[in-house]
This record gives sequence, C-alpha cells and structure tokens, in this order.
Amino acid sequence: MGTLRIISQSGKPFLNRQQAGQLLGNELINLKGEDVVVLGIPCGGVIVAYEIAAILQGKLDVILSRKLRTPGHEELAMGSITENGKTFLNKMLIQRLVAVKYDVEHEKNKQMAEITRQASVFRSAQPKINLRNRTVVVTDDGIATGLTLQAALWAVRQEHAKKIIAAVPVASSESLQRLTLDADEILCLRVPPFFNAVGQFYTEFDPVTDDEVLALLYKANHKITPE
Repeated sequence: MGTLRIISQSGKPFLNRQQAGQLLGNELINLKGEDVVVLGIPCGGVIVAYEIAAILQGKLDVILSRKLRTPGHEELAMGSITENGKTFLNKMLIQRLVAVKYDVEHEKNKQMAEITRQASVFRSAQPKINLRNRTVVVTDDGIATGLTLQAALWAVRQEHAKKIIAAVPVASSESLQRLTLDADEILCLRVPPFFNAVGQFYTEFDPVTDDEVLALLYKANHKITPE
C-alpha cells in the first residue's frame, strides 16, 4: 500500500490549473535532479503536469490510457487499456458480474478508438516516453471518483516504472483511499470536507482544448508549434 500525504483539508479554490501545478511541483521538489517523467491526463491534467515538469526539470508526456467501464455499473472500472493495446482487467469483478464477460471486447474496442484518436493528435508533438525504471508522476486537475486516474496508474504499472507517484491538487477523501493500492506515493494538496465536482475548487476552470495540450507538449520539447 502506498503512502498518502495530504497537505490541507481546505476547500479554498485554486486560481487556475497553472497555480495548482506550481504548488504541486514545489511539494515534489525533492525529485528534482532525478530521471522524472510527469504524465498529464488530457486535457486539463496536462496543464498541471507542465508546471510540475518545469519545476522538477523533468520530461512531460500525456497518459493515454482509458478506463474500461463496467456495463450497467459505469461507476466501476473493470480494467484499463493502454496506448499500446495492453489491458489490465479486474478479474475478481468480472467473475462476479457474469454479464460483463460478454462486453469486455466491445468496451476495449470503444476505448481503444478514443486512444487512437488522441494519439494521432498528440504524438506529433511528443513521441511516447519509455517509462521503464523511471520515477513517474501522474497527475490530473483533480479527482472525484478517481477511476480515470486509477486506470492511468494501472497502465503505468504495466510499463515497469521504478516509482509511481499520484499527485493531484484536490480530491475527495474516498477517491484517495481507493488509490492507495495503485501508487507508491499519493500527494494531494487539498481534501475538502464537502466535494461535489472538481470545477468548484478553481476560480478559472475553462475547458482545455486539444490545441492547448499540443502547444504545451511542443513547448516542453522546445519545438516550434506548427501553424
């Protein structure tokens, strides 16, 4: 079970995703100088990840894993699928829900189609980074249920990272407890007593476009963004 570090139980909102990422980066400053890769979950999580990577002088990438939703129980993740098509399945859950066995392939194909779309957009700016034997920080702009981040952590684990750290600005208490089995360390800046949605904890929480993510990936790699 991974260690859980909560900085505050405040419900005070962050100004924006950039500020949240900078605060996370400062809390992770001990990683500066290591071979660190910071993975952001598209799209909002990439803004947070960019700021962390800048402070730690690490590499920035996106994590394109997707959770496999349980038919009829979408709040449950029956597994995840990675960018290279590898799957992690919660076999105990699938065995309990007989009907799921007939829907796994359909759900895998559906989620893989979205991964393929994202890869076609983002991989021109950042070819996938090999995570083997590296310290990996996985982040998003916040977690409500935690299922998307959980799927990302499952995917990173399959790539044999040396150490996996989940770092988020804000989360519900329940979601953090769920993730302690999937990361070596979990860092959360704020766990408010009342949690409805991630957006309530940001003063600025505009939707993030694919083009904004692309621009950050190009910037992090010191490339010129194509017109």
